[in-house]
Amino acid sequence: MSTAKEVEELLAGMNISAELSLIAHKVLNNTRISFEDGVYLFEHAELGFLGILANYIREKKHGDLTYFNRNFHLEPTNLCVYDCKFCSYSRLIKQKEEGWELTMEEMLDIVKKYDDEPVTEVHIVGGVLPQYDVAFYSALFSAIKKHRPNLHVKALTPVEYHYIFKKAKIDYATGMKLMKEAGLESMPGGGAEIFHPEVRQQIAKDKCTGDQWLDIHREWHKLGMRSNATMLYGHIEEFWHRVDHLEKLRALQDETGGFQTFIPLKFRNQNNQMSNVAESSVIEDLRNFAISRIYLDNFDHIKAYWAMISRETAQLSLNFGVDDIDGTLDDTTKIYSMAGAEEQTPAMSTQQLVELIRNVGRKPIERDTLYHVVTDYSDVVFEDAKKQNGYKLPVASNI
Repeated sequence: MSTAKEVEELLAGMNISAELSLIAHKVLNNTRISFEDGVYLFEHAELGFLGILANYIREKKHGDLTYFNRNFHLEPTNLCVYDCKFCSYSRLIKQKEEGWELTMEEMLDIVKKYDDEPVTEVHIVGGVLPQYDVAFYSALFSAIKKHRPNLHVKALTPVEYHYIFKKAKIDYATGMKLMKEAGLESMPGGGAEIFHPEVRQQIAKDKCTGDQWLDIHREWHKLGMRSNATMLYGHIEEFWHRVDHLEKLRALQDETGGFQTFIPLKFRNQNNQMSNVAESSVIEDLRNFAISRIYLDNFDHIKAYWAMISRETAQLSLNFGVDDIDGTLDDTTKIYSMAGAEEQTPAMSTQQLVELIRNVGRKPIERDTLYHVVTDYSDVVFEDAKKQNGYKLPVASNI
């Protein structure tokens, strides 16, 4: 782990501007960078500079520890009343033949399939349909907790909650309290996209606004509960839109302290209405992870979804501010593959995740949803990890 003095010496050997030197000085002296600093980083900072600063923060917070969990996804439907331009996953109701609608029984059957597996979390998110209302989700959460009390229910985004609370004619505070009483234990970070209305109106105009997204998380945090946050980047937004998004998250975290993890989500352009928009490069992905780590000084964790960005890029991200690469998934989500992610069958065994992390010199820690340590795999040896499922584990190369 590098000290501030060692980082200063590294940066001294780089040809950086006075503005970047000042930003580095702020970071190394635990001084919050400004909105203008964030925009400057996106517009002018090279990957090497960002990596040095982001990795310094990452290692100061977590050392070499890298987190993952054993989880599976439950996706009730891919049919949706909303028509987000970037979405490859959902289908409109008129496209019913291309989608699925699971019954309560079918969802519980999926949960029961994991009864003998050491998973710690079920992640529930999907499309928005009228029949999946407050009563339905309350009953679902309660049934899952009754069947398996120790399985953590992380479920639904503000997009879904806004819709079902409006339909039920209840306010956000009342609705979130009902969800907690039913068995909801944390919220995922989806549906944030880009908060600024200038962009949101173009890519997701029908669903909850950025302010409404933040308000729902605020009410959840008031109940003493935790949630995650995301940002969809690399499409039509400008750099300042990204910083505006990060600023709003940082401000709410100052207010409530309820966010655990920030997850940048890479826009993928297959099978959606924005297929004409080029995807960001791996270099830009890593820059975005690094700047997020630098800007969000009050967030404990930065996560990379390995299933979305590829296993190798996830490995690289561990040197650019990321300390979490999500979970085993067990091929239970279609959200990534339908958007053209590299992982068309997103599943990894615990052994594979452990080796993926070890191969870049980090220490693998299995966590639960709230980041309690389940197992420290630093010294655990797996005899046949590299042959499991016929997959050869990558070793990230330098960029």
